[in-house]
Amino acid sequence: MSLLRFGLLLIIFVKLDPLGIASGQEPLSGETQVDEIAVLVEPIDLGTRRELFVDRFLVESLSNARLQLQRPQPAEVALKFDNPWEGPFSGYITIIKDSDVYRMYYRGLPLAGRDGTDTEVTCYAVSADGIQWNKPNLNIYEVNGSTENNIVLMGQAPVSHNFSPFLDSKPNVPPDQRYKALGGGQSGLIAFASPDGVHWHRLQNEPVFTKGVFDSQNVSFWSAFEQQYVCYFRTWTGSGYSGFRTVSRTTSADFIHWSDPQPMTFGDTPSEHLYTNQTTPYFRAPHIYLGLAARFMPGRTVISAAAAKEVGVNAGYSHDCSDTVLLSSRGGDRYDRTFMESLLRPGLGNQNWVSRSNYAALGIVPTGESEISIYVSRNYGQPTSYLQRYTLRTDGFASVCAGYSGGEMATRLLQFAQPTPEFPTRQLTLNMSTSAAGSLRVEIQNDQGEPFEGYSLEDCDEIIGDQITRVVSWRESSDVSTLAGQPIRIRFLLKDADLFSFQFK
Repeated sequence: MSLLRFGLLLIIFVKLDPLGIASGQEPLSGETQVDEIAVLVEPIDLGTRRELFVDRFLVESLSNARLQLQRPQPAEVALKFDNPWEGPFSGYITIIKDSDVYRMYYRGLPLAGRDGTDTEVTCYAVSADGIQWNKPNLNIYEVNGSTENNIVLMGQAPVSHNFSPFLDSKPNVPPDQRYKALGGGQSGLIAFASPDGVHWHRLQNEPVFTKGVFDSQNVSFWSAFEQQYVCYFRTWTGSGYSGFRTVSRTTSADFIHWSDPQPMTFGDTPSEHLYTNQTTPYFRAPHIYLGLAARFMPGRTVISAAAAKEVGVNAGYSHDCSDTVLLSSRGGDRYDRTFMESLLRPGLGNQNWVSRSNYAALGIVPTGESEISIYVSRNYGQPTSYLQRYTLRTDGFASVCAGYSGGEMATRLLQFAQPTPEFPTRQLTLNMSTSAAGSLRVEIQNDQGEPFEGYSLEDCDEIIGDQITRVVSWRESSDVSTLAGQPIRIRFLLKDADLFSFQFK
């Protein structure tokens, strides 16, 4: 039981993260200077934010329960890279949902060894649902005597090597800059903008950022949470190209002037080569950034030379393997790697046990009321190279999970937003799933670890079923407004059940 449950005040010296929460502490000592700032451990202010269980940030204790990584389910082939200007080495893919239009961007590269040259082009596809994609004839650039192609950027080496756009959600962004992008190589990252995501122009001729290596997809976005532009880009842990492929971060107020780079940290986890980071704010909880990173295993050869020849992979791409792993961040220079296991394994068949296959696209998008989609490149370096869609339930990257015998999870001390004239009551909603025999119950406790009157486990109406938004009730009342603004702790009792997210609405 924590000290707070005994009603004691715990005073620590802390570094605050972007949520204003204690992210670390140092022991008190006689050497402490009087001008250091002592702060009280205070409840995590959720406001009305949705919270996911992709990390242990809100978890105080687990008993006979665990955090469980979920597995994306394969769907259809989203796109084949079968145009002459695309080919086996197409990659560094970005997916964007803009209102009712889905846009896809990717490098077209038919020949090996031409990285950073004008052989590379930036291609474009569009969809009305994120499922069925088509390649429009844009008539912008000429290839082989014809403008009937889907190329949006050409002759801009090395920008097309890793051109990575985003929809700029910054308030009052100029209309001709609704879309922005970064791309480039050793000389630095070049900034582009577009009014429609199709017709692009440079914001300036010179690179806007040069303090990195950049030999990967370097991703950027406007963070409403941090109120600044953020870029996650390729660096190495050693000098030059030595050590491990890793990620650093820089920020900007105007997309032109960027801060000095900060190497991302990964907690107490083993170093691994992370080829792409694919970090983006999760659209239902934009204070949580999710990264669908490519874990690269150089020299880890799985298939024989004969098998490589049989699947038609380029000889230079048969000696490594890779898969997709889940990263998360709540801003700042820290990634969380609660789950070291693969989010997406290469799977059956030799085709995807080759170098640089199984790299996820940048972008997590809704493709149904209860479904989100991610996209993963398959058969890299082979004539059959393509992009495959995978699905998860909404918010369903990870869950708090307990088996048939039952278990429980208790949160850290929290508080949620007061009612407003627009929303005069507050409710607790869950994204949850149980078996037919399973169940879920919720207790809301005070800072002493005692249930508030009327909000105990015994008062909670049993929750059974499978819903993206399930309102919790206690003796048929769901209003929790009287608890708003107070320090609370939530106790979840689960039996053969998963809890994916929760929100005070």
